[in-house]
Amino acid sequence: MLNYWFSLPRNCPCFTGIFEYNGSALVAMVGKNCFAIASDRRLGVQLQTIATDFQRIFKIHDKLFIGLSGLGTDAQTLYQRLVFRHKLYELREERDMKPETFSSLVSAILYEKRFGPYFCQPVIAGLGDDDKPFICTMDAIGAKELAKDFVVAGTASESLYGACEAMFKPDMGPEELFETISQALLSSVDRDCLSGWGGHVYVVTPTEVTEKILKGRMD
Repeated sequence: MLNYWFSLPRNCPCFTGIFEYNGSALVAMVGKNCFAIASDRRLGVQLQTIATDFQRIFKIHDKLFIGLSGLGTDAQTLYQRLVFRHKLYELREERDMKPETFSSLVSAILYEKRFGPYFCQPVIAGLGDDDKPFICTMDAIGAKELAKDFVVAGTASESLYGACEAMFKPDMGPEELFETISQALLSSVDRDCLSGWGGHVYVVTPTEVTEKILKGRMD
């Protein structure tokens, strides 16, 4: 499959890049002893919208979430593998996996498939020791990028970088963090024709997980 996509001529009308095939927008942002992770809800085949309630953010446990941008089918397959590996870890260690450990697991699984990769760019967000927030993203072969403020992925990543740079403030509380990440996401997907149809936001604190659905201008 990898050879097929990269052997297509650049002027081929069906070639838009496999990572852009379904469209996506993902962002994770850090607050004071909390974090938020958000995605759009559109699933498309290039410019044709197939679904407006597609899930890109998955819960590993109450303090650890992963978002998977890129090819929708690969995202679902990779998530199933990660759930399997996390459950094995829980059985063996009798505890939940730390975010740093989980990011290393994801990186290893992606690098293992480097010659025929999952076409996904993960965004990992969690609360570690002393409820310190941890966020990171990586490319399709597992090269990690750590950050202390926010990380983005997907076809709307350029717009998200600009919006997050303008809106982010350190040490935000859960409510302000929700407003900031929601505004950044909605303003960014309006500038990307491959993502949109509202948003899906999780705000996670040491004591609770808040899930909210955002409505975009097209809803």
